[in-house]
Amino acid sequence: MAGFFIAILSGALMSIQGVFNTQVTKASGIWSASAFVQLTAFVVCLGAWFGMERKSFLRVFSVEPKYMLLGGVIGALITYTVIKSMDSLGPAKAVLLIVVSQLTVAYGMELFGIFGVERQPFEWRKALGMGIAILGIITFHWK
Repeated sequence: MAGFFIAILSGALMSIQGVFNTQVTKASGIWSASAFVQLTAFVVCLGAWFGMERKSFLRVFSVEPKYMLLGGVIGALITYTVIKSMDSLGPAKAVLLIVVSQLTVAYGMELFGIFGVERQPFEWRKALGMGIAILGIITFHWK
C-alpha cells in the first residue's frame, strides 16, 4: 500500500516540477534551467547519501550492464522534454501524454522482458486499460 501512495506522490511532484522548470526556463534558458535542476538534485542526493546511506559511492560502478549508468543522461533528457512539452501543450495535456507514454513503454518492457525486467505474459485487460488511456487522450484533446 505504501508503494501506491509513493507513486501518487511521485506523479504529483513530477507535474509540479514540470511547471516550476518551465518557469525557470522562461527566465534563463532551457539548458541552464536543466543544468540547475540536475545540480540541485545532485546536491539533495549527495546530502541524503551522506546523512543516511554512507555506503561507498563508487559501488554504483559495479552495476552490470554498464549502460544502466545512463540514468543521469536520461534524466537530463527527461527534464528537457518535460519543459518543452509543458511549454508548448500546457501542463495537463503534456502530463497526460507523458503518463500514457510511460505506461506504454513500461508495459512493453514487461512484455518483452527488456532491461532486466522480468518478462510478463500478455493480458487483454492491460491492453484494454492502455486503449482506454489512449481514448482518454483523444477525449481530452477533443474540441
